[in-house]
Amino acid sequence: MDEPAAGLDTTESQALGVRLRQIIDSGTTIFLVDHDMGLVLSVCDYIYVIEFGQKIAAGTPEQIKPTRA
Repeated sequence: MDEPAAGLDTTESQALGVRLRQIIDSGTTIFLVDHDMGLVLSVCDYIYVIEFGQKIAAGTPEQIKPTRA
């Protein structure tokens, strides 16, 4: 899926995340490309972070999640 949350507000993005997680939990794999990190972190089991075509990070949501200072 390429940018499925584009144009959605926060509530709609959260609802999309719930539905995507249900699909994943039923056994279907989803390849998700999105800038909405809240959605990505709540849906994905493993994440690759790409910047200008280069992989800059990879890991689980807990490994990728930014820490607050």
